[in-house]
Amino acid sequence: MTRFRSALIPLAIGLLSLAAVPQQALAAPPKPVPSVAAATPQQQQATARAACAPTVRGASVDARLTSLFTAYGNDNSRVDDWTGADGTYSLKLPNGREVWIFSDTFLGRINADGSRPPVVGEGGDTVFLNNSFAVESNGKLSTIHAGTTAQPTAVMPPRDQNHWYWAGDGTVAGGMVEVTYQEYERYGTGAWDWRWHRNVLARFAPSRLDQPLSVTALPSSAGVSWASGILKDGGYTYVYGVEDLGSPKYMHIARVYGQSLLGQWQYLKADGTWSANEADSARIMSGVANEYSVTKVGNAYVLITHDTTEVLSSHIVAYTSCSPFGPFTGKQAVYTTPETNGNIFTYNAHAHPDVSGNGLVVSYNVNSFVNTDHYRDSSIYRPRFIDVTFG
Repeated sequence: MTRFRSALIPLAIGLLSLAAVPQQALAAPPKPVPSVAAATPQQQQATARAACAPTVRGASVDARLTSLFTAYGNDNSRVDDWTGADGTYSLKLPNGREVWIFSDTFLGRINADGSRPPVVGEGGDTVFLNNSFAVESNGKLSTIHAGTTAQPTAVMPPRDQNHWYWAGDGTVAGGMVEVTYQEYERYGTGAWDWRWHRNVLARFAPSRLDQPLSVTALPSSAGVSWASGILKDGGYTYVYGVEDLGSPKYMHIARVYGQSLLGQWQYLKADGTWSANEADSARIMSGVANEYSVTKVGNAYVLITHDTTEVLSSHIVAYTSCSPFGPFTGKQAVYTTPETNGNIFTYNAHAHPDVSGNGLVVSYNVNSFVNTDHYRDSSIYRPRFIDVTFG
C-alpha cells in the first residue's frame, strides 16, 4: 500500500461506525469520564431549543469560493501548487489576507480532461503532502509548502516516515499564526496499523508560513484531539475537540484565557464547571464530526457539523446554544451534500466566520473510497462551499 493510500484511508475510516473499523485503527481510548447525559442536569433539561437560537433559513452554493478553488486547482501555470485537498480551515491575518489551512494535499498539474496524473511512486508526477497552506489575497490564491519547487514538502514536517501531521483549526495571537495539528503514527505494516498519537501547536510568522518557528506539545493525555474548532469569545479562546470512538464521536471543550493557546488550559467538566486537569474533560454531546465549528450568530452560538449519528451521512446539521460551551440543542437540517453517491462521500463541515459570503460560509470535504477516482476526476478531492442564512 502506498503512502498516498495509507494517508487517505484514515480520513474515510473516521466516518464509519465502530463495528466497521478495526480497533487498532482508532485513537487510544481516553480515560473514562461520566456521561454528560447522565451527569449534567442542565443537559437533561435541554429538551427544546434555546430561546436565543436562530433558525436556519436556507443554504446555497457559494459561487465565489467554488469558482475560486476550481479555477486555481485547474490552473497549470505552476506545477508545485494546489490541485486538491481536505481539512479546509481558515483564518484572517491582520493585513486582511486569508490563510487556508489544509491537511492531505495534491500538488501538480491537471490534464485537459480534468484528470490528474497519479502520485509520485504510482507512475505519475503528482506530489502528495500531508499538510499545506494556501493564501488568498485580492481574490487570488497562492500555495505555501516547504522544500523546493522541484521537491515540495509539508509545511509541518513529520519527525520520520512513520509519523505525519493533519491540520486542525488555527488562530492569530500576538501577531503570530497558531495552528493545531494532530500527529498520527504507523506502528506496523498492515493497512490499519496506524493511530492518533498526540496534539501539538505550531507557530508561524505571517510572512514565513513555509516553516514553523516553534512546535509545542498540547494536552494529549485524555485521548481527545484538540483541533476540531477554535472560537474567541469573552476574553477566552475556546478549543473544541473530539473523542473519536468511530461511532460515537464525542465533543469536548477546553478554554484558554487570552489569545494564545500557549496559556493555561481549562476543561469543561460534566457538572458545567472548569478544571485544570485534562482527565476531567467531559463528553459534552455525541454526533459531532472530527472537524466542526462553533460560531457566534447574533446572540447565539451555532454548532455546524456533519451528522455522525448516521453512517457516512450526507447531512450537515446545526445545533444552537446561548453560551459557547453549550448545551447545544435543537438539531436543524442545514444542507444535504449532492456529491454523496456510491464511492463518493462527504465529511467534516464547519464554518468560516471571517470569510465574506451571502450568509455564514461553511465548507465541507469530498472524497472517494476508490483511489483511482482521485486521478480520474480531480474535482472530487476539493472543498465545497455553501452560504447558510439564519432568521
